[in-house]
Amino acid sequence: RHMWVVFFSGCPESMPQTPTFAAMLNTSGYNRNLFQTKDDNCGGLFYNDNNLVSGSLEALIQHLVPNVDYYPDRTYIFTFLLSSRLFIHPYELMAKVCHLCIEQQRLSEPGADKNRIRKIAPKILQLLTEWTETFPYDFRDERMMRSLKELMHRLSSVEEIYRKTVHQLTQNLIRKLANLSQYEEVLAKINASVTDRLTVLKTKPHSIQRDVLTICSDPYTLAQQLTHIELERLSYIGPEEFVQAFVQKDPLDNDKTCFNDHKKTSNLEAYVEWFNRLSYLVATEICMPVKKKHRARVIEYFIDVARECFNIGNFNSLMAIISGMNMSPVSRLKKTWAKVKTAKFDILEHQMDPSSNFYNYRTALRGATQRSLTAHSSREKIVIPFFSLLIKDIYFLNEGCANRLPNGHVNFEKFWELAKQVSEFMTWKLVECPFERDRKILQYLLTAPVFSEDALYLASYESEGPENHIEKDRWKTLRYIIDHFIGSSQTHNE
Repeated sequence: RHMWVVFFSGCPESMPQTPTFAAMLNTSGYNRNLFQTKDDNCGGLFYNDNNLVSGSLEALIQHLVPNVDYYPDRTYIFTFLLSSRLFIHPYELMAKVCHLCIEQQRLSEPGADKNRIRKIAPKILQLLTEWTETFPYDFRDERMMRSLKELMHRLSSVEEIYRKTVHQLTQNLIRKLANLSQYEEVLAKINASVTDRLTVLKTKPHSIQRDVLTICSDPYTLAQQLTHIELERLSYIGPEEFVQAFVQKDPLDNDKTCFNDHKKTSNLEAYVEWFNRLSYLVATEICMPVKKKHRARVIEYFIDVARECFNIGNFNSLMAIISGMNMSPVSRLKKTWAKVKTAKFDILEHQMDPSSNFYNYRTALRGATQRSLTAHSSREKIVIPFFSLLIKDIYFLNEGCANRLPNGHVNFEKFWELAKQVSEFMTWKLVECPFERDRKILQYLLTAPVFSEDALYLASYESEGPENHIEKDRWKTLRYIIDHFIGSSQTHNE
């Protein structure tokens, strides 16, 4: 059985070397090779067939801390740092790790043994590098930064040669956090500029003559620009967000503070919002044209875009487009659909069919994943999963197994599986988008006003009239509400 193993690069030459993400497929098992000269059988950790299956929280923390003869397995580091936040705040874990490093290696003693420190310092710095590289968002907490700086100061003050490594680690972390802040500011501006298209149509009818076909007539180009947005948004999701989305108070935690107060999943949520926006944009573009012939052309255009997304490996945009085309205000346009050649759409719907737990999609995803593993170009490496399903899979894995065993031990078997799923995502989010950016198309996709659900129904009824009493009643209600709303807002603006 193939298992995913997470490794990280970017380490100074004096440190223990780690292979890059590209070398991470390992057939020997995700959590093998944990013994590396450190005997834990009597230390509160339990193994089955050489696999770590459970342990007390204290023993697991101890297992994370290197010493002169031992450095933890990289898969263990990733898995424990990912899952530990279900039991202990990251800043508390960092404080414990720093304390253990300082106490065990006697770094606080004035006459510290230089030879001993030369053996242990690179390992401690390696652990800190892996933590800051993989979970940089943990360090937005000032308490995390204090502990990190204290430990790094002790190491760099003992030996001059470690100052350069400490400086590089700090600069990399600061750059990552600055990029995140910048990204959040851009998202806030984009969200602030997005409005309901119907409001704009009624209040400034001449400002919104554009549609997607006037911006980009080539489906392949649009699929490429959608892939740009997908990969950029994926790249900012921290692996810990998948766990923090399900964080609840640990029953063995005496702290009165609820862990949910510290939940940070904003990048994950922003990505889900992007999926919803794309679905509504597709529905808006189809419902907006007055002429049936034009609506049919827009549908065929989006079918081609969706097919190109499938070929690229961009399953999230593909599913968002199909979702938009399946919205009731679009699917009810029978006269419009009668003019569409739907054979290609039927194939795409078959690929994304939810039956048998999305069997067809999962098969296609496996194929794209295999392609990415042997790829020679960024173009072939692209795998953008249907994100809502990925979250759902992780949610059910989390719900299906207890975090703790009856004896109070952490159920580490569960967290190997969780880490395996998240680490696969980590490889996908690191792919550089190979396509040229088109600012005008990106701007349109991100900021063009879209119809709300009510406005979509109204546009749909005005294109093809209501067919039964329920639709007629809804149409009358919508016209009243929207005319009243727009009239009020126009009067208010004047």
